[in-house]
Amino acid sequence: METTPAGYTTVAPWVVTDDTGAFLDFATGVFGGVELGRVTTEDGLIGHGEIRIGDTVVLAFDRHADWPVLPSLLRVFVADADAAFERAVAAGSHVVTALSDNAFGQRGGRIRDPFGNIWWVVSHVEDVPEDEIWKRLQQPRYAADMRVAQETLDAELSGRREGRSSKPVGAASDLAVRPHQSEAVAIDRG
Repeated sequence: METTPAGYTTVAPWVVTDDTGAFLDFATGVFGGVELGRVTTEDGLIGHGEIRIGDTVVLAFDRHADWPVLPSLLRVFVADADAAFERAVAAGSHVVTALSDNAFGQRGGRIRDPFGNIWWVVSHVEDVPEDEIWKRLQQPRYAADMRVAQETLDAELSGRREGRSSKPVGAASDLAVRPHQSEAVAIDRG
């Protein structure tokens, strides 16, 4: 027997919002999601909702007023990042990190949706071997792109006017050598 039900992935994101119905509608319109269901509870909230975006089911439910706000950070691969960005902004999102082409062979950027979640919207545009990624990250254009991506996210999350950044110091294969530093050297490929 499989441990994961058919149609689901081993890890599934949960999104908790103040308006899960509107969130499901947003994800359907912007990312082409297919709503799988929503369950309303006797207090009028959505106690459970599911939407399939690509090969992933995103689960969601409404936040109770006395719960903390829990914005999510989500990465979504789309066929056309520019078009998805345009739809997201038209649906009330604001741009956190402008679209750009990165060292990983992706075009993407970040938006904050009307519910407070930050989406890293990415299109895969080319296959890039890991050694080439590291060479690219040494090039001023790609190094600047990485810096801007870090600084804009840091500014958005911290509320500071200026965000912080830190240069990558090693390849993902270095994790086996320096496991105690895994957070510091891991690559976010998107």
